Amino acid sequence: MYHGDAIPNEQFSFINILKQGVFWFVHLACLVALGVGISWVAVLVCLAFYVIRMFAITGGYHRYFSHRSYDTSRVFQFLLAVLGTTAAQKGPIWWASHHRHHHKHSDTPEDIHSPMVHGIYFAHVGWVLSSQFVDSRPELVKDLTKYPELCLLEKYNLVPPILLAVGMFFFGGWLQVAYPASETSAMQMLVWGFFISTVLLYHGTFCINSFTHLIGKRRFPSTDSSKNNLFLALITLGEGWHNNHHYYPGSERQGFYWWEIDISHYILTVLSWFGLVWNLRAPPARVYAAAGKLT
Repeated sequence: MYHGDAIPNEQFSFINILKQGVFWFVHLACLVALGVGISWVAVLVCLAFYVIRMFAITGGYHRYFSHRSYDTSRVFQFLLAVLGTTAAQKGPIWWASHHRHHHKHSDTPEDIHSPMVHGIYFAHVGWVLSSQFVDSRPELVKDLTKYPELCLLEKYNLVPPILLAVGMFFFGGWLQVAYPASETSAMQMLVWGFFISTVLLYHGTFCINSFTHLIGKRRFPSTDSSKNNLFLALITLGEGWHNNHHYYPGSERQGFYWWEIDISHYILTVLSWFGLVWNLRAPPARVYAAAGKLT
């Protein structure tokens, strides 16, 4: 992994072939939908697992593991981690370590996510496929590496998505036999419930790295090019309020105002009513004063 002040362009071509193969296989597998067809139940499962796993990324990997913007128990922490790994975006230690590095060096040559510095393709997906960033940066996440169960999950992070894929296959097969009116099948459910849902999830997540630094409006004078974008907030359950987040990353809510739709915040609020999470951190008054608006 590169640890210098900048990322030399000549290293961008050194790609991990296995990672490339698996990544593009997941994309190509979506084409099987042309053969297995479509059903309402398959589409609903696809959308449901997109939303569930997007929350695991936004509410778990991002707001909890990366920024510690709320508190939870060790048991629920592990459940969030397991659910997050089903998104096939590696483990929480890898994810959080690279995200913390991004905030520390946002839109500088050291920032591997920056479309301003390294171009939109590398910011969107190229860095994920590069062999330079296969490993986590444990020195940035010592608060996470002290948990042996998270380290074990990190080591075997491919197990949960594989189990999810297998589960989708058998679920579709069971529906086909038990409820033939569902008009689905094992392969159809595997394709829609896992492969298509996962590809949509990939690019929904990656859009925050790339497009929220290019398209949108700026409320706060952050030191980078982060922008707020309503459309991206909708498809990522609230992550599109990126300028808000970069100005004050310690806040659990990223939609700082009632009209800024932040579905992950709503879910975490409901979870707090049941005592599963607590101490949801909000922007202090000085943040709203900096925006020239009232709460």
